[in-house]
Amino acid sequence: MSCLRHLYFKLLYYRKPPWDTQVSPPELMEFIAQYAPGRALDLGCGTGTNVITLAQHGWRVTGVDYVGRALRQAKKKAQLAGVTADFQVDDVTKLKNITGVFDMVLDIGCFHSLAENEKRAYIRNLERLTTPGSIYLMYGFFREADGNGPGLREPDLNGLELSFDLINREEGVDRGQRPSVWVTYQRKPADKLD
Repeated sequence: MSCLRHLYFKLLYYRKPPWDTQVSPPELMEFIAQYAPGRALDLGCGTGTNVITLAQHGWRVTGVDYVGRALRQAKKKAQLAGVTADFQVDDVTKLKNITGVFDMVLDIGCFHSLAENEKRAYIRNLERLTTPGSIYLMYGFFREADGNGPGLREPDLNGLELSFDLINREEGVDRGQRPSVWVTYQRKPADKLD
């Protein structure tokens, strides 16, 4: 991620970033209702809203973000909510401090903000931190028609299907009226990897 873009994200946390709704989305709540608690990882967790929601439902959760200010807010919110969660300052393309495997990985608006080479590094980490049967729940918006700027492209989603089976895909539009998608993937068994 460029230094300028990195600074932009950091500065947004001196106010309230537009994506920080403080409400867990219905797609996450539906997931929680359908799956038994386990170990979860929230990539790009921001101020921890979804980490807290998962922890309140019995999940052991690690939240990762590279904006320290966001994580300080997340820790305060978790303490006020009376839940325990692990918050780590880290880059989702590196994840040096994150080990083990997770039953579920959540990404609401992080993957789509990465450059192409960063997306490849992110996917390698995702593969390293999941095991057959792990769920990857991701929300993102699609790239503008001109192809510039952040956003998903179909090849990004196709790249995930080398190691993950698509379980569900729901398309819509975000608040800015950009085409968006919720996808649920499940890590393939080792003998089914492409």
